[in-house]
Amino acid sequence: MTSPLAPRRLIRGAVLLSVFALVARAAGPIKLGEVASLTGKEAAFGQQAHRGIQMAIDEVNARGGVLGRPLALVSEDNQSKPGDSATIAKKLLSREKVVALLCTGTSSNCLEVAPLAQSARIPLIGTTATAPEVTEKRDYVFRSCFIDPFQGAVLAKFATSTLEAKRVALLTSVSASYSVGLSKVFREKFAALGGEISADQKYSEGDKDFRAQLTAIKAAKVDAIAVTGFYTEAALICKQARDLGLTIPIFGGDGWEAPELIEIGGTAVNGTYYASHYSSESTAPEVSEFVKKYRARFNGDTPDSMAPLAYDATFIIAEAITRAGSTEGPKLRDALAATKNFPGVTGRTTIDPQRNASKPAVMLAVKNGKATYVATIEP
Repeated sequence: MTSPLAPRRLIRGAVLLSVFALVARAAGPIKLGEVASLTGKEAAFGQQAHRGIQMAIDEVNARGGVLGRPLALVSEDNQSKPGDSATIAKKLLSREKVVALLCTGTSSNCLEVAPLAQSARIPLIGTTATAPEVTEKRDYVFRSCFIDPFQGAVLAKFATSTLEAKRVALLTSVSASYSVGLSKVFREKFAALGGEISADQKYSEGDKDFRAQLTAIKAAKVDAIAVTGFYTEAALICKQARDLGLTIPIFGGDGWEAPELIEIGGTAVNGTYYASHYSSESTAPEVSEFVKKYRARFNGDTPDSMAPLAYDATFIIAEAITRAGSTEGPKLRDALAATKNFPGVTGRTTIDPQRNASKPAVMLAVKNGKATYVATIEP
């Protein structure tokens, strides 16, 4: 038997739902800002990350958005130029009124944005910024990737255990804070494991001739070469090393990860190794599903780690907004800091007290022009 009050309750409920929908529409979309390297020498990083963010936002919105509102992305290209990231961040924070920032570029780019986000009390997540100083002394700045001290330790362990190297040559890009920091940690950790840096050479981003450094390395008779910079220079270094007859292993960090490494380096990068945040070859359900969706959307392309890191970061923000029940900076900051065991494509992510992501790393090897999985190293 139906109560005579039931129709009234149904009507009242329908009215309330309509009011909530009108309020949500009136409030408008929740804006997320993206500082990206979509063109220039770091475009391989930025374009992949941008795709990951787009995928995540579309999926969140297909599920009804966050707090009854859709997410909207405001993306700006820093053209891989120093100084442009800060200019973009100012615009996103003051004019666009974004509730959170995603910086998908290098550590140097994020270091431009971090103090601005901190001052505005708007959370920032660096998706690929591994330099420790990005989050230091800034409680509104987070990251979704592991940090260089962990990556440096992974590379040192790999050099001693897998490559069985006793003497290593180190090539550092002195114009990139990422490379300087990674070299510092590797140098310390490798020495602690009984290894010796027998040649310590330097270069700058944009350099194209590394023969002088490689000639000195060849004379040092080392077992392997560590190149801690980015993919463009790493690929050229590999080509010139092979031209000089250096057949020893060459390895690096996650800055190597881009299709251009193989496009530029060709057969010279076969047999090289680098650290990464995930492997597309993983059989984990989260990974296989992500790779499947990515390939379907982007003409069969296989995503490197930049895309899933940005994808995970976007979902971490969406989940934090839901838990906070608000887009206010301080409340969202607290919710992000409380992130525990978030089940992402790049592994389960916990934000530690220093606002860094505690998560595993993987080592990849280039074989026959393709990056293949070697091992997973837990924190």
